[in-house]
Amino acid sequence: MASNILIGMALVLGVLILVHEWGHFIVARMCGVRVDVFSIGFGPRLFGIKRGATDYRVSAFPLGGYVRMAGQDPSEIDSAAGAAMPTGASDELMSKTRWQRALISVAGPAVNLIFPIILLTTFFALVGIPYSAYLDKPVVVTAAPANNPPTLDALQPGDVVLSIDGAKTPTWEDAWVALSRSKTNEKLRLDVENQGKVRGVEMMPRHTVGADSPIGYVPLAPIVDYVESGKPAKKADIRQGDTIVSVDGKRIEVWGQFLERIRASQGKTMELEILRDGQVFRKTVTPVLGRNEAGDPTYQIGASPDDVVAYKHVSVSVGFLASSRQTIGIAETVLGVVGKLFSGKVSVRNLHSVVEISRAAGNAVQHGPVWVVLLMAGMSINLGILNLLPIPILDGGNILLLTLEGIRRKDFSMQFKERFVQVGLVFLLVLFVYVMYNDVVGLIPTHS
Repeated sequence: MASNILIGMALVLGVLILVHEWGHFIVARMCGVRVDVFSIGFGPRLFGIKRGATDYRVSAFPLGGYVRMAGQDPSEIDSAAGAAMPTGASDELMSKTRWQRALISVAGPAVNLIFPIILLTTFFALVGIPYSAYLDKPVVVTAAPANNPPTLDALQPGDVVLSIDGAKTPTWEDAWVALSRSKTNEKLRLDVENQGKVRGVEMMPRHTVGADSPIGYVPLAPIVDYVESGKPAKKADIRQGDTIVSVDGKRIEVWGQFLERIRASQGKTMELEILRDGQVFRKTVTPVLGRNEAGDPTYQIGASPDDVVAYKHVSVSVGFLASSRQTIGIAETVLGVVGKLFSGKVSVRNLHSVVEISRAAGNAVQHGPVWVVLLMAGMSINLGILNLLPIPILDGGNILLLTLEGIRRKDFSMQFKERFVQVGLVFLLVLFVYVMYNDVVGLIPTHS
């Protein structure tokens, strides 16, 4: 697992920060700024090559990298690593116009936002678009929701769906499409077979959304994949690979049942039976109120299911459209979370540090290339958006400072700039320590 974490960190954080710095580098060169150092990694120089004025080097600590430009503003934190004071030469950063310096600042985050489209398009074209393998399977009702009436005009466990609104032999993907096309008060007509008997069922599809499928539960086995640090599942010592056997004595057949019990718990402690390495263990877990991807409040324990993935082979153009939609969707989600953080609807406790990111990266490496690619895409979008926030020391803070100087047509004093950077540095350090503390504490299970 340790090797997976190291590989994952190098692939995810290392590559993404390197891509970020490359954005600054290429636009700086386009604007005629001399770049003294382009470093892969931080710390002491190990080896490298000098081309022109730039020392392309590999440094001791390989996670990330940095670009040192000639004549950087002395108030910037990067320039502490051996950068000379501005002399007024034409190829120095501070000799360029404010809009050029702002363009250099925005280039890093911009490349982070473009990179996922390139990465995902390439992956989709070469390997295919990943999707849940159960979507290709015929619709069989493994288990019905807890509030499902035990009558013949409702779906029952064991029902095989023969048609949905006249469409024969539907798959789970067809079921989702039928749900998306249905109107608010429009019923779906299903023909089902159970023990050789065929009958018709009419249902309001929106009534079963809580079960995470348009028709009963999707056929995902109740096997835990990822356990988030700091959440109830981790504290209860629930681990990757555990199979949920029962909740409060009631047997669990599919993941949707488990999810429904958590959501209906109202925060009360639940008694779980789990199967691990052939042995049955009893655990207690207390769900906490959080928010789902849509931002709605719901009870959670911080565990996700193991989902078998299949691939759909597509052309480059189709892959580009799919990657663009996915990138936009992730960006909208990140912006929504950021907005809720500032409005207080989402707690800072929901943020994660490099500790949890390293665990996620190691888990992605263990699961295979698709998970590494998807994590890299998501992290790149996060890095791009967060760096554009108007916080001192971030790119967004520098852009804000340049914009204000442009409005007042006068540079701020060096003392003001230094205080501006110091405020941002203290804020980020306090936030970093707080989030890392939560992650480390969250890794400590409370055995039950």
